[in-house]
Amino acid sequence: MAGKVYVIGVGMSKFIKPRGEIDYPEFGLEAAVKALIDANITYDKVEFATCGYVYGDSTAGQRVLYQLGMTQIPIINVNNNCSTGSTALLQARNAVASGSVECAMALGFERMARGSLSSAFTDRTNPLDHVTMVMADEVGFDPKAPPAAQFFGNAGISYMEKYGVTSRHLAKIAEKNHRHSARNPYSQFRDIYTLEQIEQSPKVYGPLTKLQCCPTSDGAGCAIVASEAFVKKHGLWDQAVEIVAQVMATDSPKMLSTDPIEWAGVDMTRRAAEQAFKIAGITSNDVQVVELHDCFSANELITYDALGLTAPGKAHTLIDSGDNTYGGKYVVNPSGGLISKGHPLGATGLAQCSELVWQARNWAGDRQVPNVKYALQHNVGLGGAAVVAIYKKASDKFTQPHAGYNPAIEARPITQEDYNKAKSTKRAQFLEAKL
Repeated sequence: MAGKVYVIGVGMSKFIKPRGEIDYPEFGLEAAVKALIDANITYDKVEFATCGYVYGDSTAGQRVLYQLGMTQIPIINVNNNCSTGSTALLQARNAVASGSVECAMALGFERMARGSLSSAFTDRTNPLDHVTMVMADEVGFDPKAPPAAQFFGNAGISYMEKYGVTSRHLAKIAEKNHRHSARNPYSQFRDIYTLEQIEQSPKVYGPLTKLQCCPTSDGAGCAIVASEAFVKKHGLWDQAVEIVAQVMATDSPKMLSTDPIEWAGVDMTRRAAEQAFKIAGITSNDVQVVELHDCFSANELITYDALGLTAPGKAHTLIDSGDNTYGGKYVVNPSGGLISKGHPLGATGLAQCSELVWQARNWAGDRQVPNVKYALQHNVGLGGAAVVAIYKKASDKFTQPHAGYNPAIEARPITQEDYNKAKSTKRAQFLEAKL
């Protein structure tokens, strides 16, 4: 039987517009150092690490973590499209749950090019060629629009046509997430927009406007996970947040159906959510806060159904009732989501984890969701992989941050002192941090 696994430390960098001024080793180091300080341990305690990124060369994870020490632990590099960060977390969690290690790190980072996502390779088969051909046959393919916007935009159009949803509902989702992001110091964008401003921003594809689409971003996120015995040994119960369930699913044949909603991978989200709730022994009604993959407003819309937050075809009722924001049944994307916080692919899932851990600890300040008992995470990548996780605070007590300030509400850079506290004390350093 798998053992319980707890998140004991999280950290992230600010998500910023790709400028090339900061490279991935610096982003990754910042997130890792913050997570280690949050966990009140040094890198020597980490026995296994997974590093997620999509745009980078092999063994980039080693290049980042060697800055903390060449301790000879296994370091696994992960690329699973937009769900890369959650895939790294799943691998780290599984290593602890299996009993093979007591403490593991999941690190995700990305340095992206400006503009819409594009394939790094043009001389080989695109992993999405099968569903792209289905889409082209059914509704056509616009060579001028970003492919991702077409997949999710067509899903939104189909949902609107089937269930009487309007483009105003999509705009309301974006308005909510931009509003939430104003309270998040890590967000790439913190401006608040009116519905009219969102609707009148430049068209990207179908009903989707620019302010309903996530930006490309640079940044990093990190989580430290540990066994029950490790938490007990190091006295970390008051800050530990249990991952009570975490499930990954891939596509079913529905992805190749003629239903545009299925092209966006909702069936793998359904499967992962159903299994996660079953493992956790709860239902969606027990959840208070949700971080879900809103790469486009249309994906948040269709994901309400897939996660079971609403009955099929009733996503718009959640929006109209205000049950997706503060004062409602759920608070969805208190961080601002991908639309405002940003979307550095390898880091996104770990940024979601960071936000939910802070929410569970009651650290989130003026974006705190009241009375959090269970938190739900959803991260999806086309091609495909969907990861759904459910979190619960390990104790009713709350601890003060080990960083000396509250990292949930203040996005400070790391210092040389921070680095010295986190780095390995047993091995000569590969390279001193460039701080």
